[in-house]
Amino acid sequence: MPYRRLLFVLIALCVAVASIYVDRTWLRSKPVAEAAPPPAQHLTQVLVARGNLPAGQFVRPENVRWQIWPEGDIAADYITDNKSKVEDYIGAIVRSGLSDGEPVTERRVVRPGDRGFMAAVLTPGYRAITVSVTVSSGIAGFVFPGDRVDLLLTLAVPGASDGKVQHRASETLLTNMRVLAVDQRADDQSKEIVVAKTATLEVTPKQAETIAVSSELGQLSLSLRSLATPTDDAGIEDSQRFSHTWDSDATHLVPPPGQSEGGGFKVSVSHGDKVQEIDFARSGK
Repeated sequence: MPYRRLLFVLIALCVAVASIYVDRTWLRSKPVAEAAPPPAQHLTQVLVARGNLPAGQFVRPENVRWQIWPEGDIAADYITDNKSKVEDYIGAIVRSGLSDGEPVTERRVVRPGDRGFMAAVLTPGYRAITVSVTVSSGIAGFVFPGDRVDLLLTLAVPGASDGKVQHRASETLLTNMRVLAVDQRADDQSKEIVVAKTATLEVTPKQAETIAVSSELGQLSLSLRSLATPTDDAGIEDSQRFSHTWDSDATHLVPPPGQSEGGGFKVSVSHGDKVQEIDFARSGK
């Protein structure tokens, strides 16, 4: 009997050891399940100013950026990435100045098409006036809002004696005016070439009167200025800033005003109700 019990104990011990070995081998061979990653959380981003943006400035892509913002500190009027796009605010005008990193809000900017957009664009004390332009006078669509232009007037000059048109002339009426809009497009970020029919300019009240009268006299044209041109035209004489050119200055085929085709000069002599023209070149022959 003791031998049988000892045999059963040995068999049981062997089975237990074998079971432990098999279990450990199976556990080692089974890959460990990786922990599931936590669900991704959306981090709200707020549109903020990149650099200081003064009032009246057009918003460009490099002027704004997205910034992660604490959920509990997001005001109702903040512009967030889950409701808006950056493109929605490109071309808007800063209504009141924004500091670097300050959130952009609907009350701080005004977008094209919004009520009061043009009034927000205008410099205090200035006016907006629209002039008609053609493909050539509008520089073939290469004038954009924010550009600076000069305004030229081309007109027919009547003769002194009979009132008939004898010459044409062009003169620079106004200089260094800011373009506010081309047709109804007031977005200086758009790269699309648009052949405009009208241009809206920022002028003083007196300049507005000058343009209104000049538009009835002849054709108005825009002359685009370089972005590097000083805005105050420092060092430029008035004779260069406000110059004029006769048709005879443009081509030698047209005689100067008062000069006949033969090279002489005509003088009108009035005697009573009679007017006589004397050509000195022919009378001297």
